[in-house]
Amino acid sequence: MIERLALTPFLSSPIGTLSKGQRKRAVLAIGMLTPHPVLMIDEPFDGLDLRQTREVGAALRDHAADHRTLFLSIHQISDAARVCDRFVLLSGGRVRGEGTIDELRGIANPNSGNPDNPLNSSDLEAIVLART
Repeated sequence: MIERLALTPFLSSPIGTLSKGQRKRAVLAIGMLTPHPVLMIDEPFDGLDLRQTREVGAALRDHAADHRTLFLSIHQISDAARVCDRFVLLSGGRVRGEGTIDELRGIANPNSGNPDNPLNSSDLEAIVLART
């Protein structure tokens, strides 16, 4: 996990001296090293640059593939689409939809078989906007 999340350069540094992104990666590593079957993470990419976001996203997907359930609160929809298999869309404190991208597409627009329909893609942003 240390190597996967590029933690080696600051292993001996007190966590309070780390940057926001370094702290985020350290805390994610701790969470992924715990033996519990479920891990809840709020904004896993907050404070990370693009490369770090992609690396952490890949680590989270691999981690979930190892029989763990991850609950992620993510406001950046494109990040959620890269990492998550299932979604719960919230707006105004209410559930507006839940399921896979294909299931949400069907809920958002039952006529999604139309090739000119913008919801025909896996564009989660369009699905969210259609549901809120």
